[in-house]
Amino acid sequence: MRRIPLVLLTLGLVSGLAACQDEAGQTVEETKAPGAPPAASAEPATVSPESRTFRDWTVVCGNDGTCTAFGGVESGTGWLRIVMPAGPEAVPVVELGMGMDAETLQRTLTLDGRAYGLDVRDNVARVAGERARALIAALAGARTAAIGTGDDTLEFSVSGISASLLWIDERQGRLGTVTALIREGDAPAPTVPAAPALPMVAAAPAVAQTGMKNGTQLPDAVEDLARVRDCRVDTDFSPDFQYATQQHRLGADTVLWGVPCFRGAYNTGYLYVLTDNGGASPRIVSLPTTGEAIKTPINPDYDPATRRLEAFGKGRGLGDCGTIHQWIWTGREFVLEHERLMEACMGVTADLWPVTWATRPAT
Repeated sequence: MRRIPLVLLTLGLVSGLAACQDEAGQTVEETKAPGAPPAASAEPATVSPESRTFRDWTVVCGNDGTCTAFGGVESGTGWLRIVMPAGPEAVPVVELGMGMDAETLQRTLTLDGRAYGLDVRDNVARVAGERARALIAALAGARTAAIGTGDDTLEFSVSGISASLLWIDERQGRLGTVTALIREGDAPAPTVPAAPALPMVAAAPAVAQTGMKNGTQLPDAVEDLARVRDCRVDTDFSPDFQYATQQHRLGADTVLWGVPCFRGAYNTGYLYVLTDNGGASPRIVSLPTTGEAIKTPINPDYDPATRRLEAFGKGRGLGDCGTIHQWIWTGREFVLEHERLMEACMGVTADLWPVTWATRPAT
């Protein structure tokens, strides 16, 4: 199967040093972020995100226990995915799509010459429940899989699907139970572990943004940071972009500054720095992810009303692969609220990307 690899934005994803130094040799403290996202509650998630690749199929399992298996078409842009939530009562879903601006799908998936009916809505074919289980069983034993569009027939690779399903069963504790996707047994559904608890995240109360304005000149203490000077050098080709700074109030004496750091065809990166009201005591922000901490989130946007900082790192201009992150300001730090990841560029819209990190709001 031909796949378009994800060219990921290493400028935004590579973690830097634990501290920056200015020219005078003074250490500038950074907000710390461990390799794994910090939970804002004493009730942490019990499952770590993980992904595996089996030939032409990739499985991503999030901290909520949900596993999503993706396969693509043999040539061109198109995808087939199997979603299996965690827990004894969960039911699988099978979905197919032909790209973000593709032709109209037909309502039939053909496996080894046998037709299976599909429910098509908004150019995505979907099968759920017991029908999905029957289709998954057929997919696991199939040699060929194809779906028609208005103009053509596209073939999906089934190489690796059985191993993907087996890994999901094993990870979710379904092997040998009546709920297994591929290796069923007689063990009843209640023997399957419950879905893991999610960490809680509590946003700090919103604060007035009086006096805050994007495009404001950075404080001298921020401009003097070595990391900021590097950003200035890397963006000197575009004075307009250099002046596209961000300024937001986070607390009574805490201001968040966004420094334009790099710019490409469809991605822009910002370095974030915290200061007091006078622009002193700068601290570079490290944002936690399920992998390495990020210091230059891509295409970021901060919403003072929700206290949410969002970033969308595109793997290519179409925006059908990459990473999506959401962080919440708790009053002390930014914690990871939500993360989605799509490594292969198959024409999948962002709302269908696998979720690697999820949380629940504090009550």
